[in-house]
Amino acid sequence: MSNPMTTTTSQYDFDFAVAGGGPAGSSAAISLGQRGHSVVLFERETFPRFHIGESLLSTANDAFTALGLTKQIEAACFPNKWGARLFTHDGQSGRYVDFTDVREVTKPQTYQVCREEFDRILLDRARDVGVDVREGWNVGACEFAADAAILDVASRSDAATTRVRARALVDATGRGGLIARKFNLRTDEPRLANIAVFSHYTKVPRLEGSRPDDIRLIARSDAGWFWLIPISKELTSVGVVLPLRLYRRLAKDLPEETLNSAIADTPLIAELMRDARREWPVRVEKDFSYSASAYAGDRWILAGDAGFFLDPVFSTGVSVAMESGIEAAAELHRALMRNDFSASTFAAFSRRHRKRFKTFRRFVVGFYTPQFRDIFFSPEPPRLIFRSVVTILAGRWNASLWTRFLNQLFFGVVAIQKHFNTTQRGFRRDRDAGYPDETRSAKTCDRMNAPALASARRPGSS
Repeated sequence: MSNPMTTTTSQYDFDFAVAGGGPAGSSAAISLGQRGHSVVLFERETFPRFHIGESLLSTANDAFTALGLTKQIEAACFPNKWGARLFTHDGQSGRYVDFTDVREVTKPQTYQVCREEFDRILLDRARDVGVDVREGWNVGACEFAADAAILDVASRSDAATTRVRARALVDATGRGGLIARKFNLRTDEPRLANIAVFSHYTKVPRLEGSRPDDIRLIARSDAGWFWLIPISKELTSVGVVLPLRLYRRLAKDLPEETLNSAIADTPLIAELMRDARREWPVRVEKDFSYSASAYAGDRWILAGDAGFFLDPVFSTGVSVAMESGIEAAAELHRALMRNDFSASTFAAFSRRHRKRFKTFRRFVVGFYTPQFRDIFFSPEPPRLIFRSVVTILAGRWNASLWTRFLNQLFFGVVAIQKHFNTTQRGFRRDRDAGYPDETRSAKTCDRMNAPALASARRPGSS
């Protein structure tokens, strides 16, 4: 049997193709390039391009090490993040998610990043390891034959088109979901259908003390919440996230009016924003969470938001994107060694990614219930149990058995708080508070989309 690494490349333009140049796509491309594979990456935009500022998790440091990016990230002088400071709407109660309390991460301190610069650093690193990076090229369609992934791509500058054959495809097209839409894989999360309204500001006061650039989250008295993320020495990203039903009730004629109104009726935010100056237009984004009924198939793998997206309350997005990109590259490398790119080869990747989604989803869905917030902001939470919560929120979704057990205790207390007062009730429970219904679950949606898994495994299906 011939060695797949030495098989003639005449039947392939590249070993692997990556669609999307965000953190997931760049991470996958870098990792494949580091292994000596020929890789092409297609990014529909031309960098730099606007993207909302992001807050990272401690586990992102492991990705930087694996990708050879530690020095570049340190040199960028992004604001340091040691954790997250959460407050109630009036500032009377607070909770510090301190990553230095976590024993299961290699380095607790991470960063708040300006995505324009951060994404450029990753894409430049991909070029450094030999990836053929093509900005301004859109993957319009893809097919999966028995022996190849076939992509139809077009230049957005001159409308030139070409067809590319590769051994396999990493779909990192984010919410656009090239493959998820092709095979009808997407599973909406009905309890996390939210709207984000945000902008960038100067003259927003930072925290006092030795960690001034930690992210701040302010829970409104209703189901909404604010973020304040320092993304440079001067700029702070400020936004409000509202469940769809609540947004429809509170939205004004213009995005600026909606954001200003939300700021005004949240006392702590109103005080912090008293002297702030808006430097960017106010933007509105659908913040609808989703997963997929399959994360890999014959000659394809989903990475980052192309697979799942969760509400940003716990800042999982970029860290998950890089992790999944690196893991996708490792799976494709092993598949090439075995000369087997079938869906079954990627079963372990799919199970791992699904577990990652479910772990983080539990906390995100929980945050949109008053009983979770009551317990989270309780005056004196048990230290061991709260440390187990912080471990997950630092990004260690695959935590130790002991941590997972303590997490179960935490959610047990949350469940009791729904019906009995184990601590003071600090959040509204009336219908106008806008909390999502708790009647539908992701499992229900998975059953509805189960037939998509079969079609995703058929070579050549479209």
